[in-house]
Amino acid sequence: MLSVAEVETVTFFDELRHREFSRLDKQHHAYLDYAGSGLYGESQLRAHHALLREGIFGNPHSDTGPSRASTEVIEAARRRVLRFFDVDESTHDVCFVANTTAAIKLVAESYPFSPESNCILAADNHNSVNGIREYARHAGARVRYLPLDDELRLFDAELFLCEESLRGGGLVAFPAQSNMSGVQHPLNLVMKARALGFDVLLDVAAFVPSHAFSLRQCPADFVTLSFYKLFGYPTGIGALVARRDALARLRRPWFAGGTVLYASVAADAHRLRPRHEAFEDGTPNFLGIAALDAGFELLAEVGMSRLSAHVAQLTGDFLDELRTLRHGNGSPLVRIYGPRDTTARGGAVTFNVCDRDGAPIPYSPVETRARREGVSLRGGCFCNPGASEAAFGLDAPRIGACFDSLGEDFTLERFAECTNTAVGAVRASIGLANNADDIRRAVEVVASFRE
Repeated sequence: MLSVAEVETVTFFDELRHREFSRLDKQHHAYLDYAGSGLYGESQLRAHHALLREGIFGNPHSDTGPSRASTEVIEAARRRVLRFFDVDESTHDVCFVANTTAAIKLVAESYPFSPESNCILAADNHNSVNGIREYARHAGARVRYLPLDDELRLFDAELFLCEESLRGGGLVAFPAQSNMSGVQHPLNLVMKARALGFDVLLDVAAFVPSHAFSLRQCPADFVTLSFYKLFGYPTGIGALVARRDALARLRRPWFAGGTVLYASVAADAHRLRPRHEAFEDGTPNFLGIAALDAGFELLAEVGMSRLSAHVAQLTGDFLDELRTLRHGNGSPLVRIYGPRDTTARGGAVTFNVCDRDGAPIPYSPVETRARREGVSLRGGCFCNPGASEAAFGLDAPRIGACFDSLGEDFTLERFAECTNTAVGAVRASIGLANNADDIRRAVEVVASFRE
């Protein structure tokens, strides 16, 4: 039986769904792909439309009235982002970019890697973070990976960093929450890594849509995110939130419109602008940035602690339901990857549906059946090869041999055949607009594979 507080929470989110996301029920759709993108609320659209209808906004690189209006909107958004992360302009800066990937690339291409430095990445990382290794290797830096345990959590990470710090400092990069398994990695590792002389890049793209995050308490040097993950709209805008002293240590390998105090062809010289202006290439998406405030207002109305509890409750219910599903012979219908409960995990649940003999069914038929039933699930490896390889038990020799044999003929299906392993899984990811009925419908899709 639900407590009074739990009933109030359910009522709140039911009313929120009716007011902000009524299109879901009108279309009989269960959206469980929040790790792919958040959903925008109707109030965000109304607020942005009113701003555009009433305002006149121009290119902020000019000095007209409309240009100044755009600049004011951008600077207000910058302050709103810093406030969301519990810091201000005295210590931190915000660089607006296209998405999380672009924010990570800004750091990767500008970080002072050298043969005396390290690049240490979690085995559990989105490919946008994995790509940092190419810049590091080009500069002669040593590249190492923090290993994972059988729950896909970081394994002995602090000891690993202590040993690597004896070879010098460098950059450590890991996600606050895995986009593949939902694992929430220990944020205290940030402070420990910095105490050992490392700079830390923390990917919070999967974490902050449903969890409060304070840069005062977790002093990462660089934090990266996409705003559509937070609240669905606008797309095409992300941010690098950086400590000002850390941002000053980066050295950009090029310059572009909007980033320079001056540039000369005749004198073959240029000078970058200070702080964030040196990292925001070209004309910013000023009309899109103007939409951020409405998204933050929606999250503020909900409250991050209430949202976290809502997501945790639905995630726990989904995990409980999956564990009870059995075939007629008693064998489990589902194999879950990562934590089996809600301890230090977010709202992403990754699993394979298995046949009565325990062999995983390819993810594609599950994804297809879900789509036909109006349930959004995602299949694949989720751009996270390290966590996927650990989950599926794939080792380097077997992977390398298949890469060599397949060459340009690589497909995920051929790779699975070559490794004789089920490659790819199904992910349900839970967020703001979800309710118990969404969970029930997703479970029914999975249960339909019982034999």
